[in-house]
Amino acid sequence: MQATAYTYDPENRSGQVLLDDGTPVPFDAAAFDAGGLRLLRPGQRVRIETEGAGAERRITLVTLQTF
Repeated sequence: MQATAYTYDPENRSGQVLLDDGTPVPFDAAAFDAGGLRLLRPGQRVRIETEGAGAERRITLVTLQTF
């Protein structure tokens, strides 16, 4: 699934992405570390993997979207 980086806190390695419908979804350090990234800037397109649905949805991986 694709999304856009919305916020990122480099100290905690966590933040939020916006889904294409505008829904914000938070991610934690484990999801950020799973993608192998070192930095994330707001506005970057990312690929995410999630588990769960609705209010229980959580991001398990954040990585850069490559074309």
